[in-house]
Amino acid sequence: MAATASSYSITMRLYTAADHSVVGAVATTIAHNGGVVTAIDVAESRHDRLTVDVTCSAADAEHSQELVAAVSEVEGVTVHKVSDRTFLLHLGGKIGVQSKVPLRTRDDLSMAYTPGVGRVSMAIHDNPEDVRKLTIKGNSVAVVTDGSAVLGLGNIGPGAAMPVMEGKAALFKRFADIDAWPICLASQDTDEIVRAVEMIAPGFGGINLEDIAAPRCFEIEARLRESLDIPVFHDDQHGTAIVVLAALTNALRCVDKQLADVRIVVSGAGAAGTAIVTLLLAAGAADVVVVDREGALAAGDESLSTAHAELAAATNPRRVRGSLQEVLVDADVFVGVSAPRILDPEWIPTMAAKPVVFALANPDPEVDPAEADKYAAVVASGRSDYPNQINNVLAFPGVFRGLLDAGASEVTTDMLLRAAQAIADTVSAEELHAAFIIPSVFHPDVTKRVAAAISGREG
Repeated sequence: MAATASSYSITMRLYTAADHSVVGAVATTIAHNGGVVTAIDVAESRHDRLTVDVTCSAADAEHSQELVAAVSEVEGVTVHKVSDRTFLLHLGGKIGVQSKVPLRTRDDLSMAYTPGVGRVSMAIHDNPEDVRKLTIKGNSVAVVTDGSAVLGLGNIGPGAAMPVMEGKAALFKRFADIDAWPICLASQDTDEIVRAVEMIAPGFGGINLEDIAAPRCFEIEARLRESLDIPVFHDDQHGTAIVVLAALTNALRCVDKQLADVRIVVSGAGAAGTAIVTLLLAAGAADVVVVDREGALAAGDESLSTAHAELAAATNPRRVRGSLQEVLVDADVFVGVSAPRILDPEWIPTMAAKPVVFALANPDPEVDPAEADKYAAVVASGRSDYPNQINNVLAFPGVFRGLLDAGASEVTTDMLLRAAQAIADTVSAEELHAAFIIPSVFHPDVTKRVAAAISGREG
């Protein structure tokens, strides 16, 4: 049975016989079927019946149903209702708007709104740069998506993308005290998306592009960076690249290797893979081979798309060819941002001594981290139930906090490199080891250190 997860947590309201031993039987049944009981509450006790709320974690949605079915078979138990705690958390949305000023009297209204607000509007008209100080623009980010590449779910559209964008906005607030809004666009046309963002940009201090499919995302980002006077950051690309570089910096410290000397294989030539490769090269990596479904990308292959041809021209200096299994031989590092279960753990021993394996596909990685750990010196994944989780929350709150604090108009490669180093340096020499190469997202210093690195100010 796979490990349970809080994202598949359910609460069953049970009617049971007036015998507390039945509750113990329910807990035993859940455990026997691979679930984890996290809470048992007797909501009502009567002479003829107990009403009991049992909360438990499952491995996935199907496993949740199996646990309910098993409990319903316990003698003396009736399952009255089942609540999915994740869905309950999302009811009504996860974010809202709250006034920062009191609105209790007529005087309050006259200053916050008419007539007093007119003076502020004219002040901005006369001095447009004051808009960052006198409005929310100086602390606001638009989280923009077209719903075409959402998490591991694919092209599910703007409405279905909304819970993810809300979550992103909540993370901005929690980790960097930034007010962010989900902007889910009902178009997957590049021109329309660019124009829509350009039209809403005056109300925001930064644009966070999210879950937009490649290669469209590259053109959208490039055009917006050219046309807007506020920073544009595609988190799926650059946030991922920052955290991967930070983690790899520390992983190589663990195995006593240098970035300039190692051979790196990157599986996945989409938005994340391209950004990771670009940042690794900027950081000093010299031997990077990118692999997609057809095998290693190499310059001179006329079958490649324009984007892949550009990637091939910047990588693979030894012009190696072949499948993932073939190019992994003697490689020092594997970074996967591609598809589940494409890396056989038995291939890892063919890599160089003390190999580093980052299997980052979500929700199912390229290789089971537990299996990879049998052969690799350092293993990281995108999962929260294993050590070394590569999580973009380590990067994007601090990146935007720094951009907004500095009043920046653009995002530079140098900023990304500094952010990665700030994350890596948060892990002290005393803390660093193979199972701890990256700080927790809840580390109190991560956001402020990244912000300081981006803005160039002391943290």
